Amino acid sequence: MPIIVNMQKAVEIKKDMIRTERTPLLAALDIEMMRAIESADTTKQSEISAKKQALRDATKDPVITNAITPEELKAAVPAALVGA
Repeated sequence: MPIIVNMQKAVEIKKDMIRTERTPLLAALDIEMMRAIESADTTKQSEISAKKQALRDATKDPVITNAITPEELKAAVPAALVGA
């Protein structure tokens, strides 16, 4: 009897894994943001804001939401986490 994977549940588990992975990245960006604010570097502030938003949106990345098989989901890495 084959194992049947509940993909909805698997996607939610993957999203939780992404949230765990992005937490320290967001914390590091918070520090960078404070430094940018202290130095009044608005360009850097905008860059950091964009990075933070991309991390927040990582759970909505199509590579996650469009995964059809458990293997695709397991291999899925949101763009915001590539190279992070």
